[in-house]
Amino acid sequence: MINSANWISWSFVLIASINTAIGNILLKKSRLEAPDSSLLTLLSSPWFLAAILVYGINIIAFAKALERLPISIAYPIFASIGFTLVVLAGTLIFGERFSLSQMFGLSFIVAGIMIMSR
Repeated sequence: MINSANWISWSFVLIASINTAIGNILLKKSRLEAPDSSLLTLLSSPWFLAAILVYGINIIAFAKALERLPISIAYPIFASIGFTLVVLAGTLIFGERFSLSQMFGLSFIVAGIMIMSR
């Protein structure tokens, strides 16, 4: 039986994974909306600043998860959720291609992480 502390810790892993995906989406948006590629434009972009904020929340959530979960299990799960969300968001939000080979590759990565984490 999984106790409530573990459920809370796994919830923090999920929140951190979602925040990672959101942060990456915001970074991509900051580059698509930029009038030029200068560092000043990047640092003053509201999309970039929002990404930093989301990544900050991500670090806090993942740190809370690690209070009770082994990093060797929590991080691979966190990463696989993040990979999946970023691929889906890239396809749905930015119209990026998601080919059959990419689908198989992502499936193998997630399956490998699941096997490794057991």
